[in-house]
Amino acid sequence: MRVLNPIQIAQRLELLTEVGVALGNPDTGYVLDRILHVARNMTGADGGTLYLPNADRTSLRFHISINETLGLYQGGASGREIGMEAVPLYDAAGAPNVSAVAAYAAHSGHSVNIADVYQDGIFNFSGMRSFDAAYGYHSQSFLTVPMKDHHGTLVGVLQLINARPAGRGTIGAFSATDQRFIEALASQASVAITNQQLVRQLEELLEGLIDLINIGIDEKSPHTGRHCQLVPKLTMMLAEAVHETADGPMAEFHLSDADRKELWLASLLHDCGKITTPVHVVDKATKLETIVDRIGLIDTRFEVLLRDAEIDALRARCEPGADHAVIEAGHARVRAALLDDRAFLRRANVGVENMPEADQDRVRRIARRRWRGPDGGESDFLDDDEVLNLTIRFGTLTAQERKTINNHIDVSVRMLESLPWPEHLRNVPEYAGGHHERMDGKGYPRGLTGAQMSVPARVMAIADIFEALTARDRPYKKGKLLSESLHILGKMACNGHVDPDLFDIFVRSKVYLTFAHENMDKRQIDSVDESTIPGYRA
Repeated sequence: MRVLNPIQIAQRLELLTEVGVALGNPDTGYVLDRILHVARNMTGADGGTLYLPNADRTSLRFHISINETLGLYQGGASGREIGMEAVPLYDAAGAPNVSAVAAYAAHSGHSVNIADVYQDGIFNFSGMRSFDAAYGYHSQSFLTVPMKDHHGTLVGVLQLINARPAGRGTIGAFSATDQRFIEALASQASVAITNQQLVRQLEELLEGLIDLINIGIDEKSPHTGRHCQLVPKLTMMLAEAVHETADGPMAEFHLSDADRKELWLASLLHDCGKITTPVHVVDKATKLETIVDRIGLIDTRFEVLLRDAEIDALRARCEPGADHAVIEAGHARVRAALLDDRAFLRRANVGVENMPEADQDRVRRIARRRWRGPDGGESDFLDDDEVLNLTIRFGTLTAQERKTINNHIDVSVRMLESLPWPEHLRNVPEYAGGHHERMDGKGYPRGLTGAQMSVPARVMAIADIFEALTARDRPYKKGKLLSESLHILGKMACNGHVDPDLFDIFVRSKVYLTFAHENMDKRQIDSVDESTIPGYRA
């Protein structure tokens, strides 16, 4: 074993420390580059290769290849593609490939230290010989070290070529000391790389679970599913615009890559509680709709009344001395009144922004009409629940149904706060749970004021409202025009609903227009005079 002097030992320890610091870098590509460079510097190797297993773990692909004498640096941070074919880990019959030294090290888990490959009769170095012939190079000593994690799973293979001991220009063998240092380096690096891979896999799993929730919501209601896709998109567009603002109240707001990831995940999960909301409430297109639209039942009752009126008229005609003309006129008046009431209830069943009090009173008058049901008993034409629904002033939801809808945010918050979020994602529940709060404290679920809300939560509130206003796929309403949506949102900025400073950026940076062209129906995109938008300081 070649004995190292104190200076050489100190140098190698410094290199190991350098790698230890580099291993903390989240960029796996950078870490792999540093491992190979440090390994070469530590042993004086002229060249080196780092192999990584391919996706199906059937071969070793060249990830980085360096040769100082030839001036070659391919793969890794160089950005230059490596044209060499991958080393197969198995032969055509499926047996482990042990003829290639890198494949052997990968399978066996043992390092291979060869002083002179041209004198070796164990492994197949035909590829190396071809390389030497092509480049006029002479490969001699090889040190091949497998990199495996704590489970024994292959992480990669580190291979060094042509040792040049310090102070000597001649090529020599890699010493046992070299081998032990490189094995220690490979072991340390394997653990760090595996940890990075596990973190990345966990992040991918988290995103997959989020997608799973959104798929469930989408399957319940495709309308809500589209909302879950577009709100994150609009949220990030506005957040980036705020990030780029150089002056005004939002000039100090900045986003790091980690902040972006956190906000993106929160926006994806902002309506996760809707997975518990009954679909007939989420998609309630008419006032009487539950699992089916009950207007059909009311139509049937009208048919019964029309039939009864006709029967009564026919019976009257059969009476001695009956005046057929009078009877027919009376029947016509009853029939016309019934048809008019039926047409009115059909109109009343459609949600509007403000149902007149007179129309509500007419519903109640019709409700008191008597009819005979299938059991032969008489009852009011409309029951209490039907009257309650048909007299809804705004939209199609009763107060209880609106409470059920609003409860999704409470469920979302409970779901998100129950998760053990890591430090860099700790704000996800607050961001996702705050998009129904208002600047004036009149929102829900917690009645927070603007000062109590984070900027990302206020950004998401604007994105959520604007997408809902412009959405063209809701069963209970049509998508509003772009100008109309901005006018409504502007009023909300004026009355304490949304942040006026963020709304100003939303308009000024043309976020609304970019979003509109990418996601709205062209028929909704009308001309916008920004000077007329409430709350916007043109």
